[in-house]
Amino acid sequence: MSAPFASVLVIANPASGTYLPETAETVRRRFAEAGCTVTLVVTEQAGHARKSAAEALAPDGPGIVVALGGDGTAHDVAAGLAGADTSTSPHAARTPALLTLPTGTGNSFYREIWADRPWRDALELAVTAPHFRAIDLARVAENGASALLGASTGVVAQSLITARDITDAGRERYEKAVATSLRTFTPYPGRVLVDGEVVQEGPTVFANVGGGRHRGGRFELLPHSVLDDGLLDVCVVGTALPLRELPALSRDGGHVGREGVVYARGRSVVVERTDGHPLVFEYDGDVLDTPGERFTLDVMPGALRVVAPWPGR
Repeated sequence: MSAPFASVLVIANPASGTYLPETAETVRRRFAEAGCTVTLVVTEQAGHARKSAAEALAPDGPGIVVALGGDGTAHDVAAGLAGADTSTSPHAARTPALLTLPTGTGNSFYREIWADRPWRDALELAVTAPHFRAIDLARVAENGASALLGASTGVVAQSLITARDITDAGRERYEKAVATSLRTFTPYPGRVLVDGEVVQEGPTVFANVGGGRHRGGRFELLPHSVLDDGLLDVCVVGTALPLRELPALSRDGGHVGREGVVYARGRSVVVERTDGHPLVFEYDGDVLDTPGERFTLDVMPGALRVVAPWPGR
């Protein structure tokens, strides 16, 4: 059966956690069997995936861009594809759609779109009967970067720094980093505003804004988040919730509704630290090196087309 598009760009990250060259070849061959012209790019350095995705925005670009990697690869490819204002571009209808196939460690974004479906099933649907969905992104006002899964402060962001010194592989690495960070973490004085209104102020364990429901592949920090509702969800955890209970509760969203936890949604979210010290802040797993006490995230409704399952299937 022929694919409903003529060309495909596959961007593969060989540094992702579970990548195998055989996987890239399987993806390339399946699209080629369907009559597509396939270009395979194996990334060689930081920024390569984003640059390749941005180049795919040309009027004669591919119909689908495949991100073969983990959440970092998905972020880079999404950032490249979102580089143009697709809502006003004359080529908006031809903007490539993103298909994420998981060869990373957390693979949170793949889980957001495909739940527990095997990646070969996602590939087959993309080849034979793709369904396209326009999802929201968040833009960090301070540097103009886009976030696919979301952003966070506090112990969630600190765990990414801690993980740099942990040698474990896969999701266990991040889980161990969270446990280590919780043992030494001191809540910071913070404030969170949603659409200009203060929703939380006081000692803060973390604020997570998104975006996706999951972070780190295992933690469901935003259980009510919907990727295409034009809103950003935010969850703020204060000190009333014992830190030792947080990892277990957040595996299935059980922290929401507990004392000391605020959950809200809106189009613009401000997270800030109120004691004059810099706020540890990350988006899509990248800890921002530029010091700042305040960060603003604004929703970008429908900014990214993705290949997704058909509704109800």
